[in-house]
Order: sequence, then C-alpha cells, then structure tokens
Amino acid sequence: MIIALGNDHIVTNIKIQISDMLKSMGHEVIDVGTYDNTRTHYPIYGLQVADLVRDGKADLGIVLCGTGVGISTAADKNVGIRAALVSDIVTAKYAKEELNANVIGFGGATVGEHLAEDIVKTFLEAKYQPTEKNQALIKKIDALEEDNEDQHDNPHFFDHEMQLWSEGYYHD
Repeated sequence: MIIALGNDHIVTNIKIQISDMLKSMGHEVIDVGTYDNTRTHYPIYGLQVADLVRDGKADLGIVLCGTGVGISTAADKNVGIRAALVSDIVTAKYAKEELNANVIGFGGATVGEHLAEDIVKTFLEAKYQPTEKNQALIKKIDALEEDNEDQHDNPHFFDHEMQLWSEGYYHD
C-alpha cells in the first residue's frame, strides 16, 4: 500500500517513527514533510497529503501535528477526502469501517509514540464495511463538498435535518 505522510515541525520525530514502522510493514511511504523542527505552516502538509490521496497517487494518508486538529482539518477541506481526527484505536477503526476515511490525523504530542503506532496499524488493518446506512451517510458527507449557494449565510439550511432529529428519525 502507498501511504502519504505529512506533519508539522512539532512532531517530526514521531512522524519518522511512523514512517519507519510503515516501511518495516512493507508499505511505500510518500513523506511530504516536514523533515526537521524548524517552524512550519501545517496546512501545507495537510493539503499535500490530501492531494496525493485524492489523485490516487497514495492509497491512504496520515497527518499529524501537535494536537492533530489543525492538520486534519486542513486535509479534510479538500474534495474527495474524508479525514478523521482520531485519538484512539476504536475511533481509528470506526473511521475506516463506517465512514471509509481515507486520511487520519492525530496529535503526535497528545497520543504518545506507542499509541500513535497502534492507531496507524488499526487504521490500515480495518476495512470499510459498506451498509445502506453508512453509504447514505457518506453520500451526505460528500455532498457537503459541493458549493451550495443555498448554504451560504442561511441560518435555515439544516432546518429539515433538525426537524427529523426532533421527530426521532435519527438515533445517534
């Protein structure tokens, strides 16, 4: 499998550890950086990983920064990307099996080096389990990528969904 890997300057050492682990597992790694501890701007690396996954040059992506919040948000802002911020193996497994996430992000400074390895292994081993329910949910998530003029500055955009929620249509 080809894995795109990107990080900010705060977690370069953990990124290298993850890269080495992936290579030892037989995966090809495309490391977009950063490569040292010089201050960087993490959205650059989130975008580069997302581009590789979206364009089919990588099968999956992994992004990490101090908390994981910024870089995973940056990755998720790209068409065709379902990036999930995870902090444990249960969430990593859920992201892949239920939402068919193609990028995961985590905080290298918050999860610790051993849990980081377990998160990555779990994400790679998990397989998407398509069901009618999660396929419909993914379709709704993917539709959010489309520029929808009705959504802009519209406080009533989610009124229908909120009505269904209040009627008990959703059970989560």
